[in-house]
Amino acid sequence: MPRFVDRVVIHARAGNGGNGCASVHREKFKPLGGPDGGNGGRGGSVVLVVDPQVHTLLDFHFRPHVVAASGKPGAGSNRDGAAGVDLEVKVPDGTVVLDENGRLLADLVGAGTRFVAAAGGRGGLGNAALASRARKAPGFALLGEKGEVRDLTLELKTVADVGLVGFPSAGKSSLVSVISAAKPKIADYPFTTLAPNLGVVSAGEHTFTVADVPGLIPGASAGRGLGLDFLRHIERCAVLVHVIDCATAEPGRDPISDIEALEAELAAYTPTLQGDSTLGDLAERPRAVVLNKIDVPEAREMAEFVREEIARRFGWPTFTVSTVTREGLRPLIFALWDMVSAYRDAQPAAVAPRPVIRPIPVDETGFTVEPDGHGGFVVHGVRPQRWVNQTDFDNDEAVGYLADRLARLGVEDELLRLGARPGCAVTIGDVTFDWEPQTPAGVDVPLSGRGTDARLEQTDRVSAAERKAARRERRRPGGPS
Repeated sequence: MPRFVDRVVIHARAGNGGNGCASVHREKFKPLGGPDGGNGGRGGSVVLVVDPQVHTLLDFHFRPHVVAASGKPGAGSNRDGAAGVDLEVKVPDGTVVLDENGRLLADLVGAGTRFVAAAGGRGGLGNAALASRARKAPGFALLGEKGEVRDLTLELKTVADVGLVGFPSAGKSSLVSVISAAKPKIADYPFTTLAPNLGVVSAGEHTFTVADVPGLIPGASAGRGLGLDFLRHIERCAVLVHVIDCATAEPGRDPISDIEALEAELAAYTPTLQGDSTLGDLAERPRAVVLNKIDVPEAREMAEFVREEIARRFGWPTFTVSTVTREGLRPLIFALWDMVSAYRDAQPAAVAPRPVIRPIPVDETGFTVEPDGHGGFVVHGVRPQRWVNQTDFDNDEAVGYLADRLARLGVEDELLRLGARPGCAVTIGDVTFDWEPQTPAGVDVPLSGRGTDARLEQTDRVSAAERKAARRERRRPGGPS
C-alpha cells in the first residue's frame, strides 16, 4: 500500500571545489616555461525542483542524505578541472523548506520552481592564475572550497482549492470519493484517515481540486492527535468546508458544537506561510457547511432542524448530502466552484515587477575585527574566511600570499588600530595563528605608520652624510679628482 509522507528532514551536502594545480611548464630548450597549473572545478550544488509527477516526500523518508558531486582538481598545461554536476532533487508542488531553526527559506509552488538547498564550493586557482608581476612563478595553488552542508526540513502543504475539515468518521473521505475519481480508504467502521486525500472535481467545463484533512479533535492545534501534522494542508485552500456527521451517537456532540470546536482549532493554529498574499489570512477564507449522512432518517431530521440555525449564526451556505445515495452532491459541486472562482477573482492580481539590472558583487568585501576577551582577536568576514580555507598552510609561500591578501584588505590596519601586538592570537574561521606584522625579511623593527620604515630613514641620513664628506674630500687640494 502506498505510504504518504508530508514532513521529512534531509541532510544536503554540496560538492567540494577541486584544488588548483601548482605546475611549471617543462619543454626542451625552454628552461623558463613559466607556471601552467590549471584551476580546480567548482563543486555541484543540491537543487530542489518542483515536479508535478511527485506527490509525496516518501523517497526522502528512506534516503534522507542527498550528496552532490565534487569538482575535479586542476592539472598542468593549463588544464582546468571539471565542475561537479548539480544534483536536482524532485519535490512535490507545495513543498516548504525550513532551516534548522524553523525559519522559512523557500515556498516551492509551481512546476519547475527551483531552490538551491546547498551551494557547491568554489574551485581553487592554479598557480598560472596566481602569477603576477611581483610573483612571476608561484610555487603554490589555492585549495578548493568546501561545499555547504545543511539539515533542512521539508513540509508538504497540499495545493487544493477546497479543504474538507471535520471530526473523525464524519465522511470526508467518502465525499471525496463520490465527487472525484479519487479512491481513498473507506470502511464501515469508525477510523480516521492517516493521510490527506486529493481529488479533482468537474463542475461542467470547469475543474477544481478537493482535499480532505484527516480528522481533527479538540486540542489538535496544540499537538493532540494527528491534527497538528495535517492542519498545514489547509493553508493553501481557497475554501474551507465543514463536513458534519449528523448521525453521530456520541454524547455531547451536535452539528453546532462540532462547528464551534473546529473553528476554535482553526483559529488557534498558526500557519507557517504567514503573509501569503495569494490567499490572505486563514480566518478570512470562505466557509461552507455540509450536513452529511442524511440517508439515515434521524440524521435527516437533525440536518433540517439545525440548517437554518447554522445559516443564521455563522452566515455560511449550508448543504445536506448523502454520500451513499449521492443526494445533494450536484448542487454542492457547482456551489463550491462558484465560491472558489469568486475568491480567486477577488484576490489582487500579481503584478510582474519591472526587471532592474544591477551588478551584484560575488562576495561581501566587508569584515569586522573584535577582541576575544583573552588578549586575542577574531576576524569575521566572507572573504577572510574563504581565503583561510583555501590556503595550504604546509606551503610557506601560500601563507605569505594569504598575509598579503589580508593586508591589502585592511585586516592588519584594523588590528593595529585596536591595539594588537606581535604574537597575539588572531582567529579567522577555524584557524588561529600568532600574528606578526608584515616586515621585510622578517627583521624585527619598531612599529610605525604604514608606508614608513625607521631603517630606511636612518639609511637615508647616513648616505647623505657620506656624500657630503666625499664632496669635501674632492674639493681638498691634492684630493681625489
